[in-house]
Amino acid sequence: MIEKKIYIVGAGISGLVAALELEQAGFSPILVEASDRVGGRMKTDEVSGFLLDHGFQVLNTAYPEAKRYLDFSSLHLKTFDPGAIILEGNSSYIITDPLRNPLKLVGMAFSKVGTFLDKLKIFTLTQELKKKSADDIFASPSLTTLEYLKNYGFSDHIITHFFTPFFRGIFLEKELTTSSRMFEFVFKMFSQGQAAIPAKGMGRIPEQLQQRLTKTKILFNCPVLSLEGSTLKLEDGTQMKADRILVAVQPDKIMKQLQGQFDPPKKVINLYFSSPKSILGRPMIGLVVGDRVINNLVCMEEVSEAYAPEGKSLLSVTVLESNLPEKELIKKVQAELEEISGQKAELFKHLKTYNITHALPQVGDMKYSIPATECKIHDHIFLAGDYLLHGSINAAMTSGRIAAEVIINSFR
Repeated sequence: MIEKKIYIVGAGISGLVAALELEQAGFSPILVEASDRVGGRMKTDEVSGFLLDHGFQVLNTAYPEAKRYLDFSSLHLKTFDPGAIILEGNSSYIITDPLRNPLKLVGMAFSKVGTFLDKLKIFTLTQELKKKSADDIFASPSLTTLEYLKNYGFSDHIITHFFTPFFRGIFLEKELTTSSRMFEFVFKMFSQGQAAIPAKGMGRIPEQLQQRLTKTKILFNCPVLSLEGSTLKLEDGTQMKADRILVAVQPDKIMKQLQGQFDPPKKVINLYFSSPKSILGRPMIGLVVGDRVINNLVCMEEVSEAYAPEGKSLLSVTVLESNLPEKELIKKVQAELEEISGQKAELFKHLKTYNITHALPQVGDMKYSIPATECKIHDHIFLAGDYLLHGSINAAMTSGRIAAEVIINSFR
C-alpha cells in the first residue's frame, strides 16, 4: 500500500471508477461525498414498495467502459424490447427494432412513422456507423442532430414521429440542437447493444462499484465548501490536506475561481405514478408525439417486476420543460395519461416528483476521450466527470479512469 493522501470529491460514477483504478495501483483513496450514499446522479429510492430511479435512465450494454467495470450478470440486467411505442392522440403503434433490424417486415405499423426509403436509410446509417470507431465519430464535423438527419435525407415524418421524441428524451432538449457526434454515438450504441436496467434499480450500478472497493474510505454527508491549494474545506469547518485531490464533481461548485466557466446543466422533471395495470403492455419506451407536456413514458414493471408490488404498475413519466406548480403539473400529466390510455385520470396515483436540475452537462465540443493535460489543473488538483466529454455513463467512467491514470503517473 502506497502512503499518499488522495481525496476524491464526489462518489458518483467517475469518482468510484477513479477509486477502483487508484486501489489497483496500490493507493488507498478517500472519497468525500455530500449525500448519504454513492451514485451521484444515479440513485434509486424505495417508496411504498416501488423502486424509483432519479430520472429515467438506462444502461446501454454496448458501452465499452461499462463492460470493463461492471458485472452484468450480477446486476441481473433486464432489457427493453428494441423499438418504441408511438403514442399519438389516443392511438398507438409500434416501431419494431428500427435500429437493429430496420428491414424486418413489420406490416403497416412502420408506414405510419416513415417511408420504405427511411427504412433503407436507417439500415445504411447503421452499417456505416458499425465501421466507424467512437474516436472517429467524435472527431467528425459537428452539426446539430436535426441538420444531420435532414442532410442524410430522412423524411420530415420520421423525424417528427420517431427521431425527435426518441432523441429529445436522451438529449433532454426539444429542438435536437445536440451535436451530431452525440447522435452518431448513441445511434451506434443502440444498434449494437441493448437498453437495460438492473433488476432492482439503476442505483445498483454505483452500489456494485462501491462493493468492489476494499481499500477506499468513503465519508458520507460531508459536503465540501471549497478547495484552496491542496486543502479541502468542509461545510462543518473541517480542513483536510492532501497530496492529490480529484474533483469528480463539476469543479465550479467548490472552486470559486471557476464560477461562470460552465454552461448551465440540462434539467428534467421525472414523475412517478402507480396504476392498477400497465398502459403499454410490453417492455418498451412510449414516445409521445404532438403538443403534450409528456415527452416519454415507461411502465417500469414491464421491464423488471421488482420495480412495483405485485398487481401494480409503475409509470415513469419524463417532462422536459414546465413552468407549472407541481400540483398543476401532476393534474396535467394525469389528464394526458387518460387521453393516451383511456384509463381514468384518478387511477394514476402520484408517488413522487423528481426535479432534476443537473440531469446532463451542457458540453459544447463533445469528445470521446480526453488528453491527460485536460484532467490536471495544478500539480495537486485533477478533474473527472462526464462534463469533460459528453453526457453518458460511458463518458463518466472514461473520465474517472483517465484522471486516475494521470494521478498515478504524477507520483512517478
